[in-house]
Amino acid sequence: MTLVWLSDLRLNAVLTGPPKAPPLVLIHGLGLDLRVWDALLPHLARHRVLRLDLRGHGTSDSPQPPYALGGLIRDVEQLVDHFALKDAVVLGAGEGGLIAQGLAVKRLDLVRAMVLTGSATRHGNPALWQDRIARRRADGPDHDADLAHLLGPRGRDHADTAAVRTMLHATRREGWEGLAAALSTADLYQTTATLTLPTLILAGGEDRKTPADMQRELADLVAGAEFQVLPGVAHLAMLTHPKAFAQPLLAFLARIGHV
Repeated sequence: MTLVWLSDLRLNAVLTGPPKAPPLVLIHGLGLDLRVWDALLPHLARHRVLRLDLRGHGTSDSPQPPYALGGLIRDVEQLVDHFALKDAVVLGAGEGGLIAQGLAVKRLDLVRAMVLTGSATRHGNPALWQDRIARRRADGPDHDADLAHLLGPRGRDHADTAAVRTMLHATRREGWEGLAAALSTADLYQTTATLTLPTLILAGGEDRKTPADMQRELADLVAGAEFQVLPGVAHLAMLTHPKAFAQPLLAFLARIGHV
């Protein structure tokens, strides 16, 4: 792991794979970190893979909240520039999908295709997020509820529960509140609708956090986007079902010549 100095903070990043292989940039969601991609990584051995901890998550620096979506997009943009990655495919999971969409809109010279899972053009409204932030401040984090959203109703008993709980515990208050504040007003409907780059939406059929129907609406928004449901899979498909997730992902990368 490497702490990379950007203009105003340090982000933890890991770059693996053959130096001249086609690049993939993996962006995690709220309360998690780059370890959410660990199970998928062996399936991506032929690619140059950049994983990162968003600000306030994992071992990246944790500025005081609130954060802005534009700042989070800029963080990833600077990191991609730092490693001199060109024509990357950006894969965003959950709330990280908003950052992927924003980066694609801003820097089409860096992003040649996009893969989204468990994502949408917005994740709730300001009142919902203000209520969540207030309850978390008053009562502390409810990791059991978080696990149920991420892993399904039996989240506490899932095989990957320990790994997800570790990530949730590691996320600092500043990081969670900062990203939540950025999400509260984020709505990329109009800008994402302008995208025409190759796009794949992979939706968990049992995703209760971002239902498959909502993800289908996202696919309908991007011209020519492909949409696929992974049956029996909840929100964190890349962690819980890495082989089932990798198969359509690698097929998509082959179709667009990113191999």
